[in-house]
Amino acid sequence: MVQKYQSPVRVYKHPFELVMVAYEKRFPTCPQIPVFLGSEVLRESRSADGAVHVVERSCRLRVEAPRLLRKIAGVEHVVFVQRNVLNRKERTLLIEAHNETFANRVVVKENCSYRVHPENEDWTCFEQSASLDIRSFFGFESALEKIAMRQYTANVKRGKEVIEHYLNELISQGTSHIPRWTPALAREEDALSQAGQREPRSLEVCGPSSAQDPAPESVSTDGDKLDADYIERCLGHLTPMQESCLVQLRRWLQETHKGKIPKDEHILRFLRARDFHLDRAREMLCQSLSWREQHQVDLLLETWRPPALLEEFYAGGWHYHDVDGRPLYILRLGHMDTKGLMKAVGEEVLLKHISPFINENTRQKFLIYSGSNYQGPGGLVDYLDKDVIPDFLGGECLCNVPEGGLVPKSLYLTEEDQEHEDQLRQWRETYHSASVLRGAPHEVTVEILERESVITWDFDILRGDVVFSLYHAKQALTPGPREPRARAGGQLTDRGWALGADFSCVEAPLICREGESIQGSHVTRWPGVYLLQWRMHSPPAHAACSLPGVEDVLTAVHSPGPRCKLLYYYEVLASEDFRGSMSSLESCASRFSQLSAATSSSSAPSHSSSLASR
Repeated sequence: MVQKYQSPVRVYKHPFELVMVAYEKRFPTCPQIPVFLGSEVLRESRSADGAVHVVERSCRLRVEAPRLLRKIAGVEHVVFVQRNVLNRKERTLLIEAHNETFANRVVVKENCSYRVHPENEDWTCFEQSASLDIRSFFGFESALEKIAMRQYTANVKRGKEVIEHYLNELISQGTSHIPRWTPALAREEDALSQAGQREPRSLEVCGPSSAQDPAPESVSTDGDKLDADYIERCLGHLTPMQESCLVQLRRWLQETHKGKIPKDEHILRFLRARDFHLDRAREMLCQSLSWREQHQVDLLLETWRPPALLEEFYAGGWHYHDVDGRPLYILRLGHMDTKGLMKAVGEEVLLKHISPFINENTRQKFLIYSGSNYQGPGGLVDYLDKDVIPDFLGGECLCNVPEGGLVPKSLYLTEEDQEHEDQLRQWRETYHSASVLRGAPHEVTVEILERESVITWDFDILRGDVVFSLYHAKQALTPGPREPRARAGGQLTDRGWALGADFSCVEAPLICREGESIQGSHVTRWPGVYLLQWRMHSPPAHAACSLPGVEDVLTAVHSPGPRCKLLYYYEVLASEDFRGSMSSLESCASRFSQLSAATSSSSAPSHSSSLASR
């Protein structure tokens, strides 16, 4: 597996020319970098006008690895070849390096650039990227990969400190300004060169076109990039590898995401949730974007309006921010007639405001106060500014959160309305709703422990046309936290899965039209993971029995177009309990047709069709 590193933009608050003089002090040796044993110039050339200077060096680095590994490898140091292209006219330095030692077993590439800051011409920007590909190394590939990445990231920070050290040394010696390149200055340098300042064999004069060739993988300065100082100041301290993951994931979003880019704090949350494993964080972020689009999360505040009863009697609301800038929500449960609200607006509407299901990690963050012990040190003053503490909590700020009160019984739902509400809630607890976008299917995974178990399904297509398929996966998926045997969501399969290799199609894809009600069953031949999939129906030229990748999900999420909607139910039965597909479905008390009429706005008539796939 190729390991990659990408640094944020590091800024030296000094002119480019002064930074270049400090950089050259690192050669031929640098005591501040102990692993750097020395270097020698292999080739050197200048353009005709002296603006471009190309230097190729051989650099020796000490191997910091366990003695056993060094003994097996038979080396105490490794050799890298570095090619520098300094363009004084454009004020850029492009650096390309690769390893010569063990080049047939290990491939290391590094690209760096020094450029003028785009907003301040007296500052200099530095960027660095690298890749490590260990093809074979005497059976120690994993150990070498860890050692190499640890040593490399340790030297990343050290490299910036070394440049700062030489800059301070130059300034302390009275050198704080280096004139910019001009053609006249170049002629003076040529004259000194001709006078014997350099050995003839080490100087090769070439035309400007050949000398100005940049490194083939040079870092681009276009686009919005993260600054290392900004990361430290606004996002907190990150290790070099954590910075690299943040930069790479953010850049990937900029290249593939057509909508608004999530904030850096949000991107960092996904990385931390997956221990800074880049691929897993990217997968998780794609699933989140897909889910937000399917459920229109970003439009909730604009499209959903609470009933007038909630606005009057619900004792909760937003109230300024805490000392860290986080929104503050106040909920006065003691003043709220919860039972009356449930009888007046229904449980589902009320649960959109407050949920009793609180994650254990969140619950541990709660602070419980009693009496008036929250008014002094250790209380609210540690988390809220005094001028925003509500008046009913001993502060001086007027709080506009409703005080609640008893809900008049005259506003309660009638028995008929309450019965209808209970029936809808019961159906929703049994049946699940899902949205399907082009390239973003809805999938449900079911773990089968015994062969010849029976998977049954019953679903209604409320909007659009979909293709229903059933797959058997050869790889196990991790069960979700809610159910031990199944989980559902957007696209759950891994991005690298291939049809025929990682999973197989056990039921022929079925095209389901809008308004149809589909029932069916399948007797499993093998234990393992089975996948129920609904995807948007495409024209025949584009239809295929395959699972789309994560990139397709992003495309679907941010591309305008139709969406399909369905309600579904599934059940797993033991073979001895199965009495035929229709009998099984009848035993589940399926009422999809009634539920569709109650919840769907589709004007198409509901057709009843039966699929018995056994």
